Amino acid sequence: MASQYESLALQGMGLIPPGLTAADGALELLPIPAVIVGPCDTGLFFEAHNKAFRHAGLGHSPDRSILVRQLGERLMHFLLDGATRDEFIWETGDSVEIRHYRVTIARIASRCEPRALVTLVDQTGEMRTERNLRREMLTDSLTGLANRAGFNERLEALVAGQQQPFAVLVVDLERFSRVNACLGSLAGDELLITVARRLKAALRTCDILARTGGDEFAILLAIDEDADEALRVAARLRAVLAAPFRLSETEVRISCSIGIAHGDEVQDEDVGAVIRHAQFAVNRSKKSGRDEVYQKRAFAIAREEFAVEAALRRAIDSRALRLHYQPICDLSTGRIAAFEGLARWTDECGRSHPPDEFIALAENTGLIMPLGRWAIDEVVATLARWDRRYGGDCGVKLAVNLSAIQLHRDEIAPVVAAALAAHGVDGTRLKLELTESALVTDPDRIADTLHALKALGTTLAMDDFGTGYSNLASLQKLPIDILKIDRSFVTGMLADRDKIAIVRAILSLAQTLGMTTVAEGIETQELAQTLSALGCTHGQGYVFARPLEAEEAYRLLLARNI
Repeated sequence: MASQYESLALQGMGLIPPGLTAADGALELLPIPAVIVGPCDTGLFFEAHNKAFRHAGLGHSPDRSILVRQLGERLMHFLLDGATRDEFIWETGDSVEIRHYRVTIARIASRCEPRALVTLVDQTGEMRTERNLRREMLTDSLTGLANRAGFNERLEALVAGQQQPFAVLVVDLERFSRVNACLGSLAGDELLITVARRLKAALRTCDILARTGGDEFAILLAIDEDADEALRVAARLRAVLAAPFRLSETEVRISCSIGIAHGDEVQDEDVGAVIRHAQFAVNRSKKSGRDEVYQKRAFAIAREEFAVEAALRRAIDSRALRLHYQPICDLSTGRIAAFEGLARWTDECGRSHPPDEFIALAENTGLIMPLGRWAIDEVVATLARWDRRYGGDCGVKLAVNLSAIQLHRDEIAPVVAAALAAHGVDGTRLKLELTESALVTDPDRIADTLHALKALGTTLAMDDFGTGYSNLASLQKLPIDILKIDRSFVTGMLADRDKIAIVRAILSLAQTLGMTTVAEGIETQELAQTLSALGCTHGQGYVFARPLEAEEAYRLLLARNI
């Protein structure tokens, strides 16, 4: 049935070598199904087809061929449209035995009616392998749920395909690492599998549950009622996880934090943002202890804090912060006995940041350690410069604050020793101030640190005394030299008998323990005189001077003491 144009078509497609003719059975040489079709009064007819075509179950004639039933319209359009080549993927069969063919249609030159050669490459095996690999890539191997990539794909499909409101819930298991540490990784895996089952059972079939991290699950929730539906689901999930888990012979209870983000907060081009918003809400849930819904304002504040943190890190690295110095005066003589170095920061944009804000940020982010090291070195360096200008000991000590976090995490004594050695300053010229909160967590370690600092000759002061949690027995054992009375007791003291009683008690305690005292926040001469009469030895406040730049502080020292 085949003619010479059959051979030419096959040769043009690169399917058979040149030189073969129709007589050689060119179509039968193909190992893949092939058929030559043309139009007729009843639709399509087969001018030739090979054995592979018949064995593939594609039919012996057009009226019995699944190819014509499913692709006849496309084949006829190709023949009549004048196109020369077409290629596409064709899926045929039911869901149990579906097959995938790559179909190529090539026009054949003919003196009469148009003809086309149709070849089919069975890609079912490759497609199944690809789908299996893709399924594995998108599935968590432990729980069988979707993983993070799979969840993102489902979320993108939902946003692109429908208008129904939705929300994403992120569930973070708390203290899961303790289960792994105490019971082993197998128990941890068992717990995760059981958690996945409980969460799945508490959701509807239309909701999508995924494991998106080690101890983190995400839920894509279709909203059928109102926005509070997500909160009600979160409460249900929290309830099912509250029941104890039986792991081998051990009963385990876990808690969780749940963050919620609604899909209407997100633009189509950034659907992944809704997951980030839910994770941000989880972080708030960890702090508040309740289910949290993402709020744009809270996110904006967090983003601003992140930007400030980055700017603070740059400022510390480039030593762009400054220390201002506030005098500490002898209340009986008015002479300056010391200066306290106070950190000040103006960022690259010229914005001045309050110390309370950026110091707290530094403590929360771990930046307090490099910041504290810089402050120690800067104070000692300033004292060395003043001594050189004065021609010897300038007669004052300089003080610097030590954060509780810095005391617990850093090796303070070696840091101080290195700074003193680098600038040639004796340890007796340096005062180190710490707060009562530093003593609470690990008093034995702090005691060792303070004794090491005392061995360097430094003076140790307890800052903000009376506002913390000092154990008087521990205080007696520590090498503290100075008690600083917090400004909250000093401000308004003259009009408040209770404050006077508290100040009197602190002064009596300091005298009993052999310590000197410094009252903070003195703003009037009358207050300074009253404190001196009560037995307070030193004072600090605006009545003496505000915090000054190093040069101004040195000039004030010369004016007051010489």
